Amino acid sequence: MRARLFRLTSHVSRLTFCRPTSHVSRLTAFAVIRFDRVSKRYPSGHEALSELNFELGRGEMAFVTGHSGAGKSTLLKLIALVERPSRGQVLVDDQNLANTRRRGIAALRRRIGMVFQDHRLLLDRSVFDNVALPLIIAGVARDEIGKRVRAALDKVGLLGREADAPVALSTGEQQRVGIARAIVAKPPVLIADEPTGNLDPQLSAEVMALFGEFQQVGTTVLIASHDLSLIKRMGKRVLVLDHGRLIDDFRPASS
Repeated sequence: MRARLFRLTSHVSRLTFCRPTSHVSRLTAFAVIRFDRVSKRYPSGHEALSELNFELGRGEMAFVTGHSGAGKSTLLKLIALVERPSRGQVLVDDQNLANTRRRGIAALRRRIGMVFQDHRLLLDRSVFDNVALPLIIAGVARDEIGKRVRAALDKVGLLGREADAPVALSTGEQQRVGIARAIVAKPPVLIADEPTGNLDPQLSAEVMALFGEFQQVGTTVLIASHDLSLIKRMGKRVLVLDHGRLIDDFRPASS
């Protein structure tokens, strides 16, 4: 096991040209996402996450990586309150999620854009309707919905496809619709679970470039990915999980 952990952390370090730092972050008052000694144990007894400490600042972009089953998806689910931690505290934009009751979950999720590997589009609705859904749920006025949806589709290069059904789009285009839906409400936080898992290298690079653009306008972006070559090209911070533990926190050498 020690040998495998060494290979994983060494490989990430070489790929990203990063220097390792302590995996226990110094917590500050400026974090948008903060994990403070967070653990998640399921009723079966499986501990998916154990004693996680880290934070991401406003406008920071980072990747979380590790082997299959390392806890990447569980970490993102805690941010979106799909799951709740067994111990510790998760804070998003200074909101302690432990204090968020069921009726407050929808309001929290309106501040978090979520992108999935399998797109999760409504196949019986148009591209426009899929992107508009978060705004409709939030009660945004119809005229404003139209402006925001067109702006989001323009951002991902699909402005002329709003009337199409998702099945008429390629896999890469469907993923970009999912990204447009995630950012249409201009959330301060954007999380993505293996968003390039079904894409070829060129499309993967295009999708990651989009995430980089959102970071540039102040969005905090956290992406779960096992694609180390793609992570290398991005040159961003990398959190490495192994069996639910944060074993390394790599940062770009220039930081």
